Amino acid sequence: MSPKVAEDAMRELSGHKHRPVMSAKACCSEGPDESATGAPVVALAGAPNVGKSTLFNLLTGARVSMGNWPGTTVSVSRGVWHTHHTPGAPSDQDCSCPEGQCHCDHMADHDRDITLIDLPGAYSIDPMSPDEALTRALLVDCPPAEAPDLVVVVADAAHLSRSLYLVAQLRERPLRVVVALTMVDIARQYGIEIDTWALSDKLGVPVVSLDPRRRRGQQTLAMAVRNQLDDLPPCPREIALDPAELSVGPDALPATPTDTADTGAIDVAAADEDADLAREDERFAFIEDAVAGGTTVSGENRKTTSDKIDRWVTHKVFGPIIFAAVMWIVFEMTTTVAAPFQDWLDSFFSGPVSEWTHAGLAAVGLGDTWVNGLLVDGLIAGVGTVLTFAPLMALMFILLAILEDSGYMARAAVVTDRMMRRIGLPGRAFIPLIVGFGCNVPAISATRALPQARQRILTSLLVPFTSCTARLTVYVMLASTFFPKMAGTVCFIMYLVSIVLVILIGMALRKTLWRTMGSEPLVLDLPPYQVPTARLTASVTWVRLKGFLRTASGIIVVAVAAVWLLQSIPVVGGAGFGEAAPEDSAFGVGASAVAPVFEPAGFGSWQTSSALVVGFVAKEAVLSSWAQTYAVDDPEETGNETPLRAKVVESFEQSSGGHTYPAVWAFLFFMLSYTPCVATLAVQKREIGIGWTLFGLAMQLAVAYIGAVAIFQIGSLLW
Repeated sequence: MSPKVAEDAMRELSGHKHRPVMSAKACCSEGPDESATGAPVVALAGAPNVGKSTLFNLLTGARVSMGNWPGTTVSVSRGVWHTHHTPGAPSDQDCSCPEGQCHCDHMADHDRDITLIDLPGAYSIDPMSPDEALTRALLVDCPPAEAPDLVVVVADAAHLSRSLYLVAQLRERPLRVVVALTMVDIARQYGIEIDTWALSDKLGVPVVSLDPRRRRGQQTLAMAVRNQLDDLPPCPREIALDPAELSVGPDALPATPTDTADTGAIDVAAADEDADLAREDERFAFIEDAVAGGTTVSGENRKTTSDKIDRWVTHKVFGPIIFAAVMWIVFEMTTTVAAPFQDWLDSFFSGPVSEWTHAGLAAVGLGDTWVNGLLVDGLIAGVGTVLTFAPLMALMFILLAILEDSGYMARAAVVTDRMMRRIGLPGRAFIPLIVGFGCNVPAISATRALPQARQRILTSLLVPFTSCTARLTVYVMLASTFFPKMAGTVCFIMYLVSIVLVILIGMALRKTLWRTMGSEPLVLDLPPYQVPTARLTASVTWVRLKGFLRTASGIIVVAVAAVWLLQSIPVVGGAGFGEAAPEDSAFGVGASAVAPVFEPAGFGSWQTSSALVVGFVAKEAVLSSWAQTYAVDDPEETGNETPLRAKVVESFEQSSGGHTYPAVWAFLFFMLSYTPCVATLAVQKREIGIGWTLFGLAMQLAVAYIGAVAIFQIGSLLW
């Protein structure tokens, strides 16, 4: 994280504060500035995978990407938390205050809005990666006037000691702190009972328990936060250091006349190191005392259900097999269950919608004009084809959200750790790579969680080879057209090919550009298995589906309009605007010039070549380009059941010289590995610079073309 990024983030957040936090010097004597106005700023901090993003979504109603694996949050998210108390709400029953000491009711009239920020996951304020450096910058290194008014440390009750180290560090700063315990039910499975009142007394800060996945305890947290905001900021905790234990102190021997300034510098450095060790000892003693006083452990070495399942799913032999089987089931269910809905939408857009639009335009005298062509042959044919995949995308997102919320995807990181180390990447590089199978854009942003610059560059170069859901729409269309009885298996094979590409290219880059980059062991908190909640699954699904629909309504519309315009401009012959044959238009002539390049790969028709060029904007646009091209090519077929599929089959048969299936596999490989969309290139440029982005672009085109030609040439000899 560059200093400029941290500075910009602090500047943005500081603009939403209602008053400056008091300095350490004034914190014990001055009260809050009652004349200041605006919303206070509260930061959510904590280790990865403790439920911060889920809690943030619950409190603000925002829709931040959530997943049950570490590293979900790689940037700062901000929202407004309306802490309006509703007496009698179900969450009021979750107050963890001892009987007779609850203050929830009298706080009912103390409503306020809070600016809530969700910081990247961090175990401590000693950064090991750029995202952890951002957390430190916003909590510690920023000027006092720009620091949050309060920090809510979200702690895993099942692994309390690890979560409290951050609390131990923050108590040494002039910051208001509230501890929010999550996964209390999981702690009980381990035989751990937590007395929040006793733990609060030991820590010296309020402690509340909550369950953001089931929407419990938020009112108790709101009450604790409001109370703390009304109190004076604490003075930083001073750690008493014994001079006798330090290398330099009152009892240290004086330097001899022959000592040089370097000797004094060494002594000071040694003293600083001893002081750091003393602070560490004091922090660990503080954590041990708090845990001992605030928790009760019943039973010994209790084996949980998660432990029993993990014996199989993380096994070095059975783990990869189970992972492959799970993903095959996902693709098989997606293509099988969604197929009827997809066919219905296809018939709906190509039939009634097109007919109604044509009839409506004819009624106002625009039936035979360019407007009819733009709407019917352009927008409806192009965008409608993409929208037919909405049910498939929704089902895919539902299944993946269930796997994430259950905790299984974190186990996938363990299973793939050996492969990651072979290409010199840490196990947690799996996180941005697995995110890439959803969308390459956030995946490249997620590389900020990696500690070394070389690791971030290498991972960013590999992410475009992960097969995003935009490519899935093309896979499904071709698989259901050419391999209708095994469409799900074909899609699954493409994802396996994607994984193999990531490994092979990663190994090649490591042996050439980064030969000295060593591997690192995987350090990962495995979350316990949980029953997925319908609300969280629906929320995550809608976020992702909304992104797909936004692409269809945004980028795809622009691409469709551009393709229609180029198809309407005559280049060959004397036809007028919108009257030229597709191959004689600017679009057809330009595509025909590119088509010979793809003839060795078996898909050298101008329609297919043009679709790949349009796919550079967004991979979904490949389908819209085909739909437009073939709708214009033979508009009389618009009302038929499967005109697009029939035209695509005919095109591949002609361009491949009868070797249809090798040409289809070659096209699928090219689709998987060639240049990512423009949005991915933009975020690559931001994260790793223009030089590495251009290198990746050239590498992807080379791999795609060489691989596609090899598949077709070899396949045509055998098939």
